[in-house]
Amino acid sequence: MCGRYFIDGEMWREIKKICKQIDDSKLKVTRGDVRPTDMAVVLMEMGEVHPEHMCWGFMSKYQEGLLINARAETVLSKPSFRDSIRHCRCVIPAAGFYEWNKANERVSFTMPQSKILYMAGIWQPTAKDNQFTILTTSPNASVLPVHDRMPLVLMPEEVMPWIQDFGAAEKLLTKIPPLLEHKQEYEQLSLFTNSAGVSGGCDYDVDSERNG
Repeated sequence: MCGRYFIDGEMWREIKKICKQIDDSKLKVTRGDVRPTDMAVVLMEMGEVHPEHMCWGFMSKYQEGLLINARAETVLSKPSFRDSIRHCRCVIPAAGFYEWNKANERVSFTMPQSKILYMAGIWQPTAKDNQFTILTTSPNASVLPVHDRMPLVLMPEEVMPWIQDFGAAEKLLTKIPPLLEHKQEYEQLSLFTNSAGVSGGCDYDVDSERNG
């Protein structure tokens, strides 16, 4: 499950290099930590890579609750997602994402030697704000010690095939994501204290993959 990711200034500057026509004033998106129901930037294809803002989480007539993740293994068959995987694919750029281990310690994952981590996603149009969800898959060796799921992370050269070509996207659903770097929260905060204390826990409880 991917329930929170983050965007920093370096990632945003790289996105602005890739998307030549980006207009900050029109992209009303969350910076810093991104949580379900937040507005976030996603990459689509409109002749070239094009950024749009969408709301994180699907609402579906087939299932109850907010669907923030879709399993790569079943996305082609699930009624909530099967139209989107065929016709409405996107990529969610991030500086990295978080998972929590069994001790409720937060661990951040980033792409080695890169300012951007690309997560495969799908979206659906709605009357108000379009909605997206992040695809997840079985964890690779870098994430397995922390969690039993991870985002379907794409390499830069896989971004456009994922968005443009359903045949290529279908094959990418079964890929093993690249190994990631990780940093555990207690390592980051071990030299600092504050009067309020520090919690590594998640401040919401949404298990969309149970539904999705």
